[in-house]
Amino acid sequence: MSNNISVNVGLDERSYTITIKPGLLDQTLELLKERIDQRRCLLISDSHVYSLYGARVEQKLRELGAEVTSSIFPEGEANKHLATMGAIYHDAVKAGLNRKSLIVALGGGVSGDIAGFAAATYMRGIEFIQVPTSLLAMVDSSVGGKTGVDLPEGKNLVGAFWQPKAVIIDPKMLTTLDMREVRCGLAEIVKYAVIIDEELFEILQNNLGKLLSLDLNFYAQIIARCCKIKAKIVAEDEREAGIRALLNYGHTFGHAIEQVANFSIGHGEGVAIGMCMAAELAVKLGLCTAEVQQKQHILLKALGLPCSTNLDPAAIREAMKSDKKNTDGTTVVVLPRNIGQAEVINDAPGAMILDAIKQHSSFNA
Repeated sequence: MSNNISVNVGLDERSYTITIKPGLLDQTLELLKERIDQRRCLLISDSHVYSLYGARVEQKLRELGAEVTSSIFPEGEANKHLATMGAIYHDAVKAGLNRKSLIVALGGGVSGDIAGFAAATYMRGIEFIQVPTSLLAMVDSSVGGKTGVDLPEGKNLVGAFWQPKAVIIDPKMLTTLDMREVRCGLAEIVKYAVIIDEELFEILQNNLGKLLSLDLNFYAQIIARCCKIKAKIVAEDEREAGIRALLNYGHTFGHAIEQVANFSIGHGEGVAIGMCMAAELAVKLGLCTAEVQQKQHILLKALGLPCSTNLDPAAIREAMKSDKKNTDGTTVVVLPRNIGQAEVINDAPGAMILDAIKQHSSFNA
Protein backbone atom coordinates (compact mmCIF):
# COMPACT_ATOMS: atom_id res chain seq x y z
CA MET A 1 0.00 0.00 0.00
CA SER A 2 2.98 2.29 0.40
CA ASN A 3 3.03 3.15 -3.29
CA ASN A 4 -0.49 4.55 -3.25
CA ILE A 5 -0.82 8.10 -4.51
CA SER A 6 -3.29 10.05 -2.40
CA VAL A 7 -4.92 13.35 -3.32
CA ASN A 8 -7.10 15.19 -0.83
CA VAL A 9 -10.12 17.21 -1.90
CA GLY A 10 -10.41 19.78 0.88
CA LEU A 11 -14.04 20.68 1.49
CA ASP A 12 -14.17 20.84 5.29
CA GLU A 13 -16.65 18.23 6.54
CA ARG A 14 -17.18 17.02 2.96
CA SER A 15 -13.48 16.40 2.30
CA TYR A 16 -12.44 13.08 0.80
CA THR A 17 -9.41 11.26 -0.57
CA ILE A 18 -8.64 10.11 -4.11
CA THR A 19 -6.45 6.98 -4.05
CA ILE A 20 -4.47 6.02 -7.17
CA LYS A 21 -2.30 2.99 -7.96
CA PRO A 22 -2.11 0.49 -10.86
CA GLY A 23 -3.48 -2.91 -9.88
CA LEU A 24 -5.11 -1.66 -6.72
CA LEU A 25 -8.80 -2.41 -7.38
CA ASP A 26 -9.06 -5.41 -5.05
CA GLN A 27 -6.90 -3.89 -2.31
CA THR A 28 -8.33 -0.40 -2.52
CA LEU A 29 -11.83 -1.35 -1.48
CA GLU A 30 -10.27 -2.63 1.76
CA LEU A 31 -9.31 0.97 2.52
CA LEU A 32 -13.03 1.59 2.82
CA LYS A 33 -13.91 -1.36 5.06
CA GLU A 34 -15.21 0.81 7.89
CA ARG A 35 -17.42 2.70 5.44
CA ILE A 36 -18.73 -0.46 3.75
CA ASP A 37 -19.10 -2.97 6.62
CA GLN A 38 -22.68 -3.91 7.58
CA ARG A 39 -24.27 -1.52 5.09
CA ARG A 40 -26.62 -2.10 2.21
CA CYS A 41 -24.85 -1.12 -1.01
CA LEU A 42 -26.29 -0.45 -4.44
CA LEU A 43 -23.69 -0.96 -7.15
CA ILE A 44 -24.60 1.15 -10.19
CA SER A 45 -22.89 0.37 -13.48
CA ASP A 46 -23.52 0.15 -17.21
CA SER A 47 -23.92 -3.18 -18.97
CA HIS A 48 -20.43 -3.20 -20.53
CA VAL A 49 -18.43 -2.27 -17.43
CA TYR A 50 -20.50 -4.59 -15.26
CA SER A 51 -19.63 -7.51 -17.55
CA LEU A 52 -15.93 -6.75 -16.98
CA TYR A 53 -15.80 -5.87 -13.29
CA GLY A 54 -19.24 -6.25 -11.72
CA ALA A 55 -18.95 -9.73 -10.21
CA ARG A 56 -15.46 -8.97 -8.90
CA VAL A 57 -16.51 -5.76 -7.16
CA GLU A 58 -19.71 -7.33 -5.78
CA GLN A 59 -17.67 -10.17 -4.27
CA LYS A 60 -15.18 -7.76 -2.70
CA LEU A 61 -17.99 -5.66 -1.19
CA ARG A 62 -19.57 -8.78 0.29
CA GLU A 63 -16.22 -9.88 1.73
CA LEU A 64 -16.07 -6.49 3.44
CA GLY A 65 -19.44 -7.06 5.09
CA ALA A 66 -21.85 -5.32 2.71
CA GLU A 67 -25.24 -6.48 1.56
CA VAL A 68 -24.98 -5.84 -2.19
CA THR A 69 -27.54 -5.30 -4.96
CA SER A 70 -26.64 -4.14 -8.46
CA SER A 71 -28.54 -1.80 -10.76
CA ILE A 72 -27.38 -2.11 -14.37
CA PHE A 73 -28.38 0.18 -17.24
CA PRO A 74 -27.54 -0.02 -20.98
CA GLU A 75 -24.18 1.55 -21.77
CA GLY A 76 -23.84 4.88 -23.55
CA GLU A 77 -24.56 8.59 -23.10
CA ALA A 78 -27.90 8.07 -24.89
CA ASN A 79 -29.11 6.27 -21.74
CA LYS A 80 -28.14 9.05 -19.34
CA HIS A 81 -31.72 10.23 -18.89
CA LEU A 82 -34.58 10.39 -16.42
CA ALA A 83 -36.04 7.01 -17.39
CA THR A 84 -32.77 5.37 -16.33
CA MET A 85 -32.95 7.26 -13.05
CA GLY A 86 -36.46 5.99 -12.46
CA ALA A 87 -35.32 2.38 -12.87
CA ILE A 88 -32.43 2.95 -10.45
CA TYR A 89 -34.73 4.46 -7.81
CA HIS A 90 -36.98 1.42 -8.09
CA ASP A 91 -33.97 -0.89 -7.69
CA ALA A 92 -32.90 1.09 -4.61
CA VAL A 93 -36.32 0.72 -2.99
CA LYS A 94 -36.50 -2.96 -3.88
CA ALA A 95 -33.06 -3.50 -2.31
CA GLY A 96 -34.24 -1.85 0.91
CA LEU A 97 -31.79 1.07 0.77
CA ASN A 98 -32.25 3.64 3.50
CA ARG A 99 -30.49 6.84 4.55
CA LYS A 100 -27.62 4.85 6.04
CA SER A 101 -27.02 2.91 2.82
CA LEU A 102 -24.25 3.42 0.28
CA ILE A 103 -24.12 3.72 -3.51
CA VAL A 104 -21.03 2.56 -5.39
CA ALA A 105 -20.50 4.04 -8.87
CA LEU A 106 -18.56 1.64 -11.12
CA GLY A 107 -17.82 2.86 -14.63
CA GLY A 108 -17.03 5.87 -16.76
CA GLY A 109 -18.41 9.38 -16.67
CA VAL A 110 -21.98 8.36 -17.49
CA SER A 111 -22.14 5.83 -14.65
CA GLY A 112 -20.55 8.26 -12.21
CA ASP A 113 -22.94 11.08 -13.13
CA ILE A 114 -25.99 8.82 -12.86
CA ALA A 115 -24.92 7.13 -9.63
CA GLY A 116 -23.97 10.44 -8.06
CA PHE A 117 -27.31 11.95 -8.96
CA ALA A 118 -29.08 8.90 -7.52
CA ALA A 119 -27.09 9.34 -4.30
CA ALA A 120 -27.87 13.06 -4.17
CA THR A 121 -31.61 12.58 -4.56
CA TYR A 122 -32.57 9.19 -3.10
CA MET A 123 -34.11 9.86 0.33
CA ARG A 124 -32.75 13.42 -0.05
CA GLY A 125 -29.18 12.23 -0.13
CA ILE A 126 -27.09 9.18 0.81
CA GLU A 127 -23.35 8.50 0.65
CA PHE A 128 -21.59 7.25 -2.47
CA ILE A 129 -18.15 6.13 -3.65
CA GLN A 130 -16.67 6.60 -7.12
CA VAL A 131 -14.76 3.75 -8.80
CA PRO A 132 -14.02 5.23 -12.24
CA THR A 133 -13.02 2.81 -15.01
CA SER A 134 -12.34 5.21 -17.91
CA LEU A 135 -9.48 7.68 -18.23
CA LEU A 136 -11.94 10.52 -18.72
CA ALA A 137 -13.70 9.67 -15.46
CA MET A 138 -10.41 9.18 -13.60
CA VAL A 139 -9.05 12.62 -14.46
CA ASP A 140 -12.26 14.61 -14.50
CA SER A 141 -15.84 13.52 -13.91
CA SER A 142 -15.31 11.34 -10.81
CA VAL A 143 -13.83 14.28 -8.89
CA GLY A 144 -15.69 17.38 -7.79
CA GLY A 145 -19.27 16.32 -7.10
CA LYS A 146 -21.00 17.25 -10.35
CA THR A 147 -23.80 14.77 -10.97
CA GLY A 148 -26.72 14.71 -13.36
CA VAL A 149 -28.56 13.47 -16.41
CA ASP A 150 -29.40 14.81 -19.86
CA LEU A 151 -32.64 16.13 -21.28
CA PRO A 152 -33.50 16.08 -25.01
CA GLU A 153 -32.77 19.82 -24.98
CA GLY A 154 -29.19 19.47 -23.71
CA LYS A 155 -26.58 17.71 -21.59
CA ASN A 156 -26.62 17.69 -17.79
CA LEU A 157 -29.57 20.06 -17.50
CA VAL A 158 -30.86 18.14 -14.46
CA GLY A 159 -28.40 17.46 -11.66
CA ALA A 160 -26.92 18.32 -8.29
CA PHE A 161 -23.59 18.98 -6.60
CA TRP A 162 -23.01 15.95 -4.38
CA GLN A 163 -19.51 15.00 -3.28
CA PRO A 164 -18.43 11.36 -3.04
CA LYS A 165 -16.97 9.96 0.16
CA ALA A 166 -13.97 8.50 -1.70
CA VAL A 167 -12.62 8.05 -5.22
CA ILE A 168 -10.78 4.82 -6.04
CA ILE A 169 -8.60 4.92 -9.20
CA ASP A 170 -6.85 1.85 -10.60
CA PRO A 171 -5.10 2.80 -13.87
CA LYS A 172 -4.80 -0.92 -14.70
CA MET A 173 -8.49 -0.78 -15.59
CA LEU A 174 -7.48 1.32 -18.61
CA THR A 175 -6.21 -1.88 -20.26
CA THR A 176 -9.81 -2.95 -20.89
CA LEU A 177 -10.58 0.27 -22.81
CA ASP A 178 -10.24 0.55 -26.56
CA MET A 179 -7.81 3.25 -27.67
CA ARG A 180 -10.65 5.52 -28.77
CA GLU A 181 -11.84 5.72 -25.16
CA VAL A 182 -8.31 6.35 -23.89
CA ARG A 183 -8.02 9.24 -26.35
CA CYS A 184 -11.27 10.70 -25.01
CA GLY A 185 -9.60 10.91 -21.61
CA LEU A 186 -6.48 12.41 -23.14
CA ALA A 187 -8.64 15.27 -24.44
CA GLU A 188 -9.55 16.18 -20.86
CA ILE A 189 -5.88 16.00 -19.85
CA VAL A 190 -4.97 18.40 -22.67
CA LYS A 191 -7.76 20.65 -21.38
CA TYR A 192 -6.08 20.89 -17.96
CA ALA A 193 -2.75 21.67 -19.60
CA VAL A 194 -4.13 24.45 -21.79
CA ILE A 195 -6.17 26.21 -19.12
CA ILE A 196 -3.84 26.04 -16.13
CA ASP A 197 -0.67 23.91 -16.44
CA GLU A 198 1.91 24.81 -19.10
CA GLU A 199 4.40 22.31 -17.64
CA LEU A 200 1.86 19.50 -18.08
CA PHE A 201 1.47 20.55 -21.72
CA GLU A 202 5.22 20.12 -22.22
CA ILE A 203 5.17 16.76 -20.43
CA LEU A 204 2.47 15.55 -22.80
CA GLN A 205 4.40 16.80 -25.84
CA ASN A 206 7.54 14.99 -24.69
CA ASN A 207 5.93 11.67 -23.73
CA LEU A 208 3.65 10.78 -26.61
CA GLY A 209 5.07 7.26 -26.71
CA LYS A 210 4.22 6.56 -23.07
CA LEU A 211 0.73 7.96 -23.54
CA LEU A 212 -0.04 5.96 -26.67
CA SER A 213 1.54 2.73 -25.37
CA LEU A 214 -0.45 2.96 -22.13
CA ASP A 215 2.46 3.11 -19.70
CA LEU A 216 0.42 2.60 -16.50
CA ASN A 217 2.94 4.03 -14.05
CA PHE A 218 3.23 7.15 -16.19
CA TYR A 219 -0.56 7.36 -16.38
CA ALA A 220 -0.80 7.11 -12.59
CA GLN A 221 1.37 10.22 -12.32
CA ILE A 222 -0.57 12.11 -14.98
CA ILE A 223 -3.92 11.15 -13.43
CA ALA A 224 -2.69 12.29 -10.01
CA ARG A 225 -1.52 15.62 -11.45
CA CYS A 226 -4.92 16.24 -13.05
CA CYS A 227 -6.73 15.23 -9.86
CA LYS A 228 -4.58 17.66 -7.85
CA ILE A 229 -5.47 20.46 -10.26
CA LYS A 230 -9.16 19.69 -10.05
CA ALA A 231 -9.09 19.17 -6.28
CA LYS A 232 -7.52 22.61 -5.80
CA ILE A 233 -10.09 24.26 -8.07
CA VAL A 234 -13.04 22.46 -6.45
CA ALA A 235 -11.82 23.35 -2.95
CA GLU A 236 -11.74 26.99 -4.00
CA ASP A 237 -14.97 27.03 -6.00
CA GLU A 238 -17.16 24.00 -5.33
CA ARG A 239 -20.28 25.26 -7.14
CA GLU A 240 -18.70 26.90 -10.16
CA ALA A 241 -19.20 30.54 -9.18
CA GLY A 242 -15.70 31.49 -10.33
CA ILE A 243 -12.50 29.67 -11.30
CA ARG A 244 -14.16 26.25 -11.69
CA ALA A 245 -15.85 27.54 -14.84
CA LEU A 246 -12.44 27.26 -16.55
CA LEU A 247 -12.86 23.47 -16.47
CA ASN A 248 -15.55 23.91 -19.12
CA TYR A 249 -12.90 24.71 -21.75
CA GLY A 250 -14.01 23.05 -24.99
CA HIS A 251 -17.23 21.84 -23.38
CA THR A 252 -19.73 24.47 -24.53
CA PHE A 253 -18.85 23.68 -28.14
CA GLY A 254 -18.26 20.00 -27.35
CA HIS A 255 -21.59 19.33 -25.65
CA ALA A 256 -23.40 20.91 -28.60
CA ILE A 257 -21.43 18.75 -31.02
CA GLU A 258 -22.32 15.61 -29.05
CA GLN A 259 -25.98 16.59 -29.03
CA VAL A 260 -26.14 17.31 -32.78
CA ALA A 261 -24.32 14.02 -33.45
CA ASN A 262 -26.91 12.17 -31.34
CA PHE A 263 -24.01 11.06 -29.10
CA SER A 264 -22.44 9.01 -31.88
CA ILE A 265 -19.08 10.54 -30.92
CA GLY A 266 -17.34 10.30 -27.57
CA HIS A 267 -17.40 13.10 -25.02
CA GLY A 268 -13.65 13.57 -25.30
CA GLU A 269 -13.88 13.75 -29.07
CA GLY A 270 -16.48 16.49 -28.79
CA VAL A 271 -14.28 18.33 -26.27
CA ALA A 272 -11.22 18.06 -28.55
CA ILE A 273 -13.13 19.58 -31.47
CA GLY A 274 -14.60 22.13 -29.07
CA MET A 275 -11.14 23.18 -27.89
CA CYS A 276 -10.12 23.73 -31.51
CA MET A 277 -13.18 25.90 -32.09
CA ALA A 278 -12.55 27.79 -28.85
CA ALA A 279 -8.94 28.48 -29.82
CA GLU A 280 -10.12 29.62 -33.24
CA LEU A 281 -12.51 32.07 -31.60
CA ALA A 282 -9.77 33.26 -29.22
CA VAL A 283 -7.53 34.11 -32.18
CA LYS A 284 -10.38 35.95 -33.91
CA LEU A 285 -10.99 37.98 -30.73
CA GLY A 286 -7.31 38.74 -30.33
CA LEU A 287 -7.08 36.87 -27.01
CA CYS A 288 -4.33 34.49 -28.11
CA THR A 289 -1.89 34.07 -30.98
CA ALA A 290 -2.13 31.69 -33.89
CA GLU A 291 0.98 30.02 -32.45
CA VAL A 292 -0.93 29.01 -29.30
CA GLN A 293 -3.75 27.66 -31.43
CA GLN A 294 -1.29 25.69 -33.56
CA LYS A 295 0.49 24.17 -30.53
CA GLN A 296 -2.83 22.86 -29.23
CA HIS A 297 -3.80 21.56 -32.67
CA ILE A 298 -0.51 19.70 -33.11
CA LEU A 299 -0.77 18.00 -29.70
CA LEU A 300 -4.40 16.95 -30.21
CA LYS A 301 -3.60 15.49 -33.65
CA ALA A 302 -0.50 13.70 -32.28
CA LEU A 303 -2.74 12.02 -29.70
CA GLY A 304 -5.12 10.90 -32.45
CA LEU A 305 -7.95 13.25 -31.50
CA PRO A 306 -10.28 14.93 -34.03
CA CYS A 307 -10.02 18.66 -34.66
CA SER A 308 -13.01 19.07 -36.98
CA THR A 309 -16.48 17.71 -37.71
CA ASN A 310 -18.82 17.24 -40.65
CA LEU A 311 -21.85 18.46 -38.70
CA ASP A 312 -23.95 21.50 -39.62
CA PRO A 313 -22.37 24.59 -37.97
CA ALA A 314 -25.77 26.27 -37.66
CA ALA A 315 -27.12 23.26 -35.73
CA ILE A 316 -24.10 23.29 -33.41
CA ARG A 317 -24.51 27.02 -32.80
CA GLU A 318 -28.20 26.55 -32.02
CA ALA A 319 -27.49 23.69 -29.61
CA MET A 320 -24.98 25.88 -27.76
CA LYS A 321 -27.79 28.23 -26.83
CA SER A 322 -29.28 25.66 -24.42
CA ASP A 323 -26.03 25.26 -22.47
CA LYS A 324 -26.77 25.60 -18.75
CA LYS A 325 -23.87 28.01 -18.23
CA ASN A 326 -25.43 30.69 -20.45
CA THR A 327 -26.85 33.84 -18.88
CA ASP A 328 -29.41 36.30 -20.21
CA GLY A 329 -29.24 34.97 -23.74
CA THR A 330 -25.45 35.21 -24.06
CA THR A 331 -23.27 32.18 -24.79
CA VAL A 332 -20.57 31.76 -22.14
CA VAL A 333 -17.33 30.26 -23.46
CA VAL A 334 -13.89 29.56 -22.01
CA LEU A 335 -11.08 30.75 -24.28
CA PRO A 336 -7.29 30.40 -24.07
CA ARG A 337 -4.93 33.34 -23.72
CA ASN A 338 -1.80 31.20 -23.72
CA ILE A 339 -0.79 27.64 -22.96
CA GLY A 340 -1.58 27.40 -19.26
CA GLN A 341 -3.87 30.42 -19.15
CA ALA A 342 -7.56 30.81 -20.03
CA GLU A 343 -10.53 32.96 -19.13
CA VAL A 344 -14.32 32.96 -19.22
CA ILE A 345 -15.83 35.17 -21.93
CA ASN A 346 -19.46 36.27 -21.62
CA ASP A 347 -19.82 38.56 -24.62
CA ALA A 348 -18.39 36.83 -27.69
CA PRO A 349 -20.42 37.88 -30.76
CA GLY A 350 -22.68 35.12 -32.05
CA ALA A 351 -21.51 35.64 -35.63
CA MET A 352 -17.89 35.10 -34.59
CA ILE A 353 -18.82 31.97 -32.65
CA LEU A 354 -20.54 30.60 -35.74
CA ASP A 355 -17.55 31.47 -37.91
CA ALA A 356 -15.19 29.66 -35.53
CA ILE A 357 -17.41 26.58 -35.78
CA LYS A 358 -17.40 26.79 -39.58
CA GLN A 359 -13.60 26.83 -39.62
CA HIS A 360 -13.64 23.35 -38.09
CA SER A 361 -16.55 21.85 -40.04
CA SER A 362 -16.55 20.25 -43.48
CA PHE A 363 -20.35 20.35 -43.64
CA ASN A 364 -21.81 21.05 -47.06
CA ALA A 365 -25.46 22.09 -47.11
